[in-house]
Amino acid sequence: MLDVVRLRVLLAVARKGSLTAAAKELHYAQPSVSHHLARLEAETGAKLIQRAGRGIRLTEAGRLLAERAADIVSRLDAAEDDLAAHVGLRSGRVRLAAFPSALGTFVPVAAGLLGREHPGLRLHLTETEPPEALKLLRAGRVDVAVIFRYDDTAPEDNGIQMVHLLDDPSYLVSPGPDRTLEEHAGSTWIAGCDRCRSHLLDLCDKAGFAPDITFTSDDIVAVQALVAAGMGVTVLPGLALRAHRHPEVSATPIPGSTRHVYAAVYGEPPHPPATEALLAALRSALRSAPRSALRSALRETL
Repeated sequence: MLDVVRLRVLLAVARKGSLTAAAKELHYAQPSVSHHLARLEAETGAKLIQRAGRGIRLTEAGRLLAERAADIVSRLDAAEDDLAAHVGLRSGRVRLAAFPSALGTFVPVAAGLLGREHPGLRLHLTETEPPEALKLLRAGRVDVAVIFRYDDTAPEDNGIQMVHLLDDPSYLVSPGPDRTLEEHAGSTWIAGCDRCRSHLLDLCDKAGFAPDITFTSDDIVAVQALVAAGMGVTVLPGLALRAHRHPEVSATPIPGSTRHVYAAVYGEPPHPPATEALLAALRSALRSAPRSALRSALRETL
């Protein structure tokens, strides 16, 4: 196999036309240049240079190898530059899947932070619920999945690392004055995604009744519109109410009902630099939330 360092020496000799000038360009001693050329001739079995007066010139074999070497070295240099740009986050992409209320609240803040910190890094966003987001993560189609789970949700795969982001309280959403779950035992109910529906069933079971679920929708705008129209009651997390709050519904905190929001990544750290940068941006967005829009807005609207 040809040695790349020796190919670089051959290219320098081809450009400069002498061993002395090539050594100066490469910051080598002249004997080192002569040694590399001799080794390269031994490796190729061809005479690559010949004397021409006080200088040297390439033989036909030397010119052929130098032409090929120029392309090889150029591609290697480009690859090194691309990798350095990726590692240094001057370019590249990172892919995030997240559920709708995260995309409607803290994820845009994180995206803005990431863009300002690493303007050459492209962020790709996918909206999907946790089970589908985790499938994308396992398949290598996203780098980070922002998901939520409840205390009774089945644990995730061992290969998935969960980075805790926040705890999101649940609220009873109804058209009238604040009431308890038990007081709505005879009401019609509106359920959300499968994971939220399971949690609703668990809450109502602990309250001593089975909910009469007549509507199901993942759309928090539609769900609250149905509640406002008197078509039922529901349970929504705080992030959903932060992302959209219908002015004609009432929201009452449900004691002991909290969903846990995580950034899920595959495999053990250290993670690729772009993934780590995205995780840092998500954490930073939530650290700044109490002083900006997220938790203060929740307190105001609830």
